[in-house]
Amino acid sequence: MNSFQKQYKEKIVPALKEKLDIKNTLAVPTIEKVVINVGVGSGLKDKEFIKAVKKTLERISGQKPVEALARKSISNFKIRDGMVVGIKVCLRGDRMWDFIEKLVKVTLPRVRDFRGISTKGFDQEGNYSLGLKEYISFPEIDQDEVERLHGLQVNITTTSETKESGLALLTELGFPFKTEKTK
Repeated sequence: MNSFQKQYKEKIVPALKEKLDIKNTLAVPTIEKVVINVGVGSGLKDKEFIKAVKKTLERISGQKPVEALARKSISNFKIRDGMVVGIKVCLRGDRMWDFIEKLVKVTLPRVRDFRGISTKGFDQEGNYSLGLKEYISFPEIDQDEVERLHGLQVNITTTSETKESGLALLTELGFPFKTEKTK
């Protein structure tokens, strides 16, 4: 168990029990998995670009990425059945907790012109999606080695059942949400 997971069990669970008025400790929302994915888009036919994206995801996550293949042909997008359209990594357990700690404490503060992340990335079940335009803010990436920049998507799946409990969980974990102005 890493330090972030230990902090979750010792400090965050009691705080969430009180904040969300939950009696049972097992009913407190937690994170199930984190999926990091990159859509190859413009680099669809470029094998070197796909290789570079795989290498980047492997360095960021510490795990071998999987190719997402097109299920059917779409002529307007020049996509054929079986082509690589994305690359993804699913993190669970210790690697997931390590990644979340690195994301919150190192990566997000290093993003250029960072003013907090939006609370609009939550779905109805309390899962959160975060898009990064550049991957160079991760500590494993050496900026001198970067040939082509691409964005990536981080999807955090939680056990919470509402947006509010998902927001409370991620806020307690230290995610730097910006305060949204209401009209």
